[in-house]
Amino acid sequence: MHKRHVIWPVCVLMIALTGCKREKVPVGIPVVVEKVNVDDVEIFGEYVGRVRARQFVEVHARVEGYLEKMLFEEGKRVKRNQPLFIINQDLYKARADKAAAQLKKDLAQELKTERDVERLRPLYEQNAASQLDLDNAVAAYESAKANVAMSRADLAQAQLELGYTTVRSPISGYISERHADVGTLVGPGANSLLATVVASDTVLVDFNLTALDYLRSQQRNVRLGEQDANRSWQPFVTVTLADNSVYPEKGLVDFAEPQVDPKTGTFGVRAELPNPERKLLPGQFTKVKLLLDVREKAVVVPVKAVAIEKGGAHVYVMRRDSTAEKRLIETGPEVGNWVVVERGLGPDEMVVTEGYHKLTPGDLLAPRKEMEEDTK
Repeated sequence: MHKRHVIWPVCVLMIALTGCKREKVPVGIPVVVEKVNVDDVEIFGEYVGRVRARQFVEVHARVEGYLEKMLFEEGKRVKRNQPLFIINQDLYKARADKAAAQLKKDLAQELKTERDVERLRPLYEQNAASQLDLDNAVAAYESAKANVAMSRADLAQAQLELGYTTVRSPISGYISERHADVGTLVGPGANSLLATVVASDTVLVDFNLTALDYLRSQQRNVRLGEQDANRSWQPFVTVTLADNSVYPEKGLVDFAEPQVDPKTGTFGVRAELPNPERKLLPGQFTKVKLLLDVREKAVVVPVKAVAIEKGGAHVYVMRRDSTAEKRLIETGPEVGNWVVVERGLGPDEMVVTEGYHKLTPGDLLAPRKEMEEDTK
């Protein structure tokens, strides 16, 4: 009896201690999560372009002669039809005067032969003149009319050449320095180039697109060089100045080559930009940024959330019960620190952006806004 009373309290104490043990609470893995974003994503291409003037016209002497006057300031703006040079006019004025005199003479002869026909026709009808006399008079009259026509043409040509002695600007723009000095013999048979005029209030920027960029634009029904009124955006262009600042004016692609250059695998594209302050100079190279596409309401996640393996791209998604799910996704273009997800994610899901490298599917997560320093 005594031994039973000693052993019983010890057994009760052991049972009581065993029953007081607490169950372990699962601890989540600390990670950073972000909500999937839905946004309109602009996709740009960057290229090297070259600026050229919308119009670049050479001014040539069309008649030969000695240059007498220069009527402009080099490098300044000139207007269309403004006189620029005067070539010696003496020879061409004499030719015009001679052609005018010849025309006057031929007109007088035409009038005489016409009167001869009018006088002979009634006589012929009365048998007072022969058929031969009338035929000769009519032939002389027709010949005189032909001579008048030739003289008119000669006078017009002479006056045209006389007009060419005043060399005028073909367009409005800025003129270069002169290519011939006063006193120089100029013309088609000598130095014909006198100056150049550049219209640069609007400039053109030429650059080359890769065949891949062109193919992608076609897949998205974006036809470069054509404006689509049904689209909420247009393929505009921005350029960078020499100091790496962005030029404030935007332009639109107005032309694309119809074929790819087999030597480079690219095709030429042209954009037109306003240049009211002449900040863009013809001939300079510049960086061109072209809006190729806009993905409207696209699903985007940070690039750092995406892992690439042999099986493809995947992210870790936090389920509603705070467990991790490995999700295969199909990625689209990258824009800055974001990547477009074509398939695999919804707009209201949470993805792990930091700490996913230590996860396995089904792990419990402890989401935080930022990783603590001791977990980095």
